[in-house]
Amino acid sequence: MLVGKSQIILGIDPGVADTGYGVIEVKNNKLKMIEYGSIKTSKLQRLPERLVEIEKQLVEIIKKNKPVKIGIEKLFFCKNVTTAFSVGQARGVVLLTAQKYNLSILEFTPLQVKQAVTGYGQADKRQIQQMVKTLLKLKDIPKPDDAADALAIAICSINNRF
Repeated sequence: MLVGKSQIILGIDPGVADTGYGVIEVKNNKLKMIEYGSIKTSKLQRLPERLVEIEKQLVEIIKKNKPVKIGIEKLFFCKNVTTAFSVGQARGVVLLTAQKYNLSILEFTPLQVKQAVTGYGQADKRQIQQMVKTLLKLKDIPKPDDAADALAIAICSINNRF
């Protein structure tokens, strides 16, 4: 962790219907949740329109919070090929947007995120959510799940150099 210097980190859990995001600040070895949520797109829109909406809202989040780095979950496997393609396209939008804003980009597998947040690579979703709540000193587990996952990705990004 950083000592003395403040750093804003954006975590992203990509998806077309819901792209979770979480913004944290690290200062003097302390974590502070800045904001979290989910970028939602309508099923009534065509995929290109949904991707534009993700980019538009992501730009707003970046401009508002001014992160120096972004952590994003890698697409590791998916049983549904159609879902994998659309998630991959959402990831592409996030990566392109991060690059346009000169953010340092870090990519993590779900295993890496679990290990960083809980210390255990086989942790379940509830264990990860509980640790996010504890580490960020939140009253409740963040909702929706995509936002909690994004905060976990942001936490995972802390100890990685860029």
